[in-house]
Amino acid sequence: MSTELKIVAARLHRVRMPLVHEFQTSSHRKAFLDHILVELEDASGATGWGEIASSSDPYYAPETVESCWHIASQYLLPAVLDRPWTHPDQLAAVWSKVRGNNFAKAGVDTAAWVLYAGANSVPLATALGGKRTEVVAGVSLGIEPTIDDLLTQVDTQVAAGYPRVKLKIAPGWDVEPVRAVRAAYPDLDLHVDANGIYTADDLKLLQELDEFGLTMIEQPFAPRDLLTHARLQRTIETPVCLDESIETVDDLQTALQLEALQVLNIKVSRMGGLTPAREAHDRAQAAGIPVWCGGMHEFGIGRVANVALSSLAGFTLPSDVSASEKYYARDVIEPAVVAVEGVVQVPGGTGLGHAVDRALIEANTVAEFALGPEQE
Repeated sequence: MSTELKIVAARLHRVRMPLVHEFQTSSHRKAFLDHILVELEDASGATGWGEIASSSDPYYAPETVESCWHIASQYLLPAVLDRPWTHPDQLAAVWSKVRGNNFAKAGVDTAAWVLYAGANSVPLATALGGKRTEVVAGVSLGIEPTIDDLLTQVDTQVAAGYPRVKLKIAPGWDVEPVRAVRAAYPDLDLHVDANGIYTADDLKLLQELDEFGLTMIEQPFAPRDLLTHARLQRTIETPVCLDESIETVDDLQTALQLEALQVLNIKVSRMGGLTPAREAHDRAQAAGIPVWCGGMHEFGIGRVANVALSSLAGFTLPSDVSASEKYYARDVIEPAVVAVEGVVQVPGGTGLGHAVDRALIEANTVAEFALGPEQE
């Protein structure tokens, strides 16, 4: 595939969408999300869409919606405008001198991949090298007011056919909630995610989770504390999964050398787009590390990109690519992402494989930015 492309217009849409169920992690609770949708238009009039799925607050990562808006509008979009290219790798090289800011980069990179796939008349998954036609989905459940409330949520998702449930944990909400869910569902594929809230002083507590037959313990310690992750992994049978620790492929290589993980969560947003996410997949697969695709409660555009990435061979564990309806009453794509018995079909249509609902986007847009001829 070598069709030459040139982006002649670029737009950002800050879109606010309510969640159907409030979600709480170890750091905060949220009832709605602001994400930035990236729209890139080439000289033929074709459009590629991406999503900047950063949080509004700097709790999961340093970036916020405001910081991503600044970086994308002032640095990334100007860098790609009117520049001929034939593959998204070339655009990623253009903004490589911008340090960090992976969430902002991810939205632009994904939009470029969608544009590239469309220009070459193939599905996004095919452009990435994916072979699967369907992806097994899992769900992520937040911290609830009571254990009974949590069990109600688990019941709902298991009844919907999801084969894997991830529980958010935090000090004071860890061993007992896990014990209750495991007692109710002895054979459920169950894992926990701490979002880096524990410290080395909590090693003994985390070791108690080993008795519950979890698929993994995800990111128990702070992102840069790889040594404590390695220490925990040496003392438990449950695989340690890294998330926030792995922002670059170099981070992954360091973690592999330290034997700090046995599973990798690849998030398109955290790693800066589909380009580095695909490279991380390849590196992990070569090292024999199973991977799965994590989510950031993406709207449909980012969700479909995750599904496409999850079609790659190394994604052998259920990924956070659950149905749109779990999070949003109405999504920004048509049709919405659907999970049947916990399985999501990989879109077979050209490019994104879904239509973008411009009317819904416009109705929920709280800010816009544009570069291109119409702005001159």
